[in-house]
Amino acid sequence: MARTPRLLPSLAALAGVAAAGYLSICGWLYVKQRELMYFPQNTRLRANTTDYTVDRGDIVLRGWRLNAGRDKALIYFGGNAERIENMRETLARWFPDRTVYLLSYRGFGASDGRPEEAALFADALATFDQVSREHPKQPIAVIGRSLGSGVASYVASRRPVERLALVTPFDSLSETAQAHYRWLPTRWLVRDRYESVKHLRNYFGPILIVRASHDDVIPPPNTQRLIYSLQTRTQGLEVVQLNGADHHNIGQYPEYAEALQGFID
Repeated sequence: MARTPRLLPSLAALAGVAAAGYLSICGWLYVKQRELMYFPQNTRLRANTTDYTVDRGDIVLRGWRLNAGRDKALIYFGGNAERIENMRETLARWFPDRTVYLLSYRGFGASDGRPEEAALFADALATFDQVSREHPKQPIAVIGRSLGSGVASYVASRRPVERLALVTPFDSLSETAQAHYRWLPTRWLVRDRYESVKHLRNYFGPILIVRASHDDVIPPPNTQRLIYSLQTRTQGLEVVQLNGADHHNIGQYPEYAEALQGFID
């Protein structure tokens, strides 16, 4: 019985060390989150390999324009770490009646700068506005994949997007991160939140959602919450699930091309 009081300070000390360690991890993640969130490293390439630019004043976004000269336009916002140049031939073939625009996010591909949510959103609006000037009074459709679904959702909430296709989308990036790291207060730590549910409250045009049945990056509940939020807010909501597909190989399924082509054109 005499030993019990001595254990209490030891247990309190251990609890204090554990709490301090936990808070240190949270602080480190908060400071380093953008380095852990964005993956531009494997997408970098030379500027002279691109053929289209959007000058933002402080930085230049670089990418490609396909099927130039068509009346209607399509903008593609790619995924995190996606090499969007690999989509050039595919998108040009899938949408021969549209001029297709692919711009790398700042810090990705041949684009200047460093990525963060507010800057990516502003860049995306500037891209839409430039495309709109080049296609006056013509419809502009938007496709967003993974991270790009968050960017595309924001654009649709601020600009007259004709049709919006979201591939492997999420409700918000903060909620998606929380699903992966349940032992951390991630939803409060994440600064770049990409709140697609919130943004799409201001969009009432047609929406296509393409989801992968075995998505290991975007947990199914996060995609489902986005779908639930849209069921009463859009004039046309279509959901296509590719059974057997995962987050990375979804483009290899013929149904993927069929869904996008059928919806866009």
